[in-house]
Amino acid sequence: MIERKKLRKIYGITGALVLLVVPFFIMLMNDSHELESAQSYCPFKMLTGMPCPGCGITKSLVFLYKGDIMTSLHYHLFGPATFLFCIVAIIVLTAELITRREYFKNIIYSARVGYTLGAILGVYHFVRLIDFVSHTSMHEIIRQSIWG
Repeated sequence: MIERKKLRKIYGITGALVLLVVPFFIMLMNDSHELESAQSYCPFKMLTGMPCPGCGITKSLVFLYKGDIMTSLHYHLFGPATFLFCIVAIIVLTAELITRREYFKNIIYSARVGYTLGAILGVYHFVRLIDFVSHTSMHEIIRQSIWG
């Protein structure tokens, strides 16, 4: 039986790989114009027409893969940071599995780091919501949901 810590690291590597691979395949299967006008698959946005804190990460990664950093940042400011985080997580967790040592434990499992990142994402999302509501009509918000 695999010990708990090892299993969590394997899940972390798998999650990071999925997060990086899915946008890559979306990029290969869609052109930029089709992707920009496509309906969001975010359950929150489908129900409300409003973006959730993670809305745009996938499109941000797709445009990052295409080399269009400005469009990537337009869709989500943390798209490139998510890419870097996933790469680092895969490298560190793989190294930990191989060497059976833990690196960056005080940073990765720090509540302070988690709360700080959560607060930054919360502020960013709040600003995005204000911008979204001020530039989008109620008709357009409903059209972007499953109700429109």
